[in-house]
Amino acid sequence: MLDLFKNLSPVMQAFIATIFTWSITALGASIVFFFRKVNKTLMDALLGFAAGVMIAASFFSLIFPALEMAESLKMCTWLIISLGFLSGGILLFFSDKIYDYLERKRKKEKSSKAKRCFMLISSITIHNIPEGMAVGVAFGSLAYSLSGSTLASALALALGIGLQNFPEGSAVSLPLRREGYTRGKAFFYGQLSGIVEPISAVIGALLVLKVQLILPFLLAFAAGAMIYVVVEELIPESQTNKKKDLMAIFTILGFMVMMILDVALG
Repeated sequence: MLDLFKNLSPVMQAFIATIFTWSITALGASIVFFFRKVNKTLMDALLGFAAGVMIAASFFSLIFPALEMAESLKMCTWLIISLGFLSGGILLFFSDKIYDYLERKRKKEKSSKAKRCFMLISSITIHNIPEGMAVGVAFGSLAYSLSGSTLASALALALGIGLQNFPEGSAVSLPLRREGYTRGKAFFYGQLSGIVEPISAVIGALLVLKVQLILPFLLAFAAGAMIYVVVEELIPESQTNKKKDLMAIFTILGFMVMMILDVALG
């Protein structure tokens, strides 16, 4: 099965990998069928682990290959990587501002269920676009055989994003259930928020393959987006747990797993 996957084009690999990340979103949304709320310690442990994976992936799978390629293309390495990294963080910053705006509007207005549903789904969906693109860029870069840019590291990056998608799916379906939606409808809308990731992944992979000169920038861009998610969401949320020292261990374990996948198996 793995050999078959290796022989696929980078675009198809990115698409399949983000079908996986979307399926984890759907799995998180399916919680609505079984529980009214999710065990916090389990969720925080998953978030902490995903944070470690994504921190390691940001360097080993994205920044390091970006530096190598920028140097080989005779670019101003520090400038291109810095601009790309900053751009990724800024995009997530503004997507979070849109999310906060839609959330405040949803809570304050006594609007229809349909309108509240739309605002909740759209806020999570906007947030998922750069995450899907990051996976697409990671797989697209495999075509250039860069050091640090390996199939194992790209798969691990998809795994990290998938893990943090689990609570996002439940973050949509559970509130919708509380607002009176049936379990089926709450699940449907919850998984719908992750469907944008395969689309943005394909776009990211195609950009990398078609325009080689922008690859260093896009790799750094994806790294900036990942670090923003880790610093702004994953680690702070996992550290609200009473066992925050244990959650920190899960972050270290996540980093270690990603490092092993990239260095030992890559």
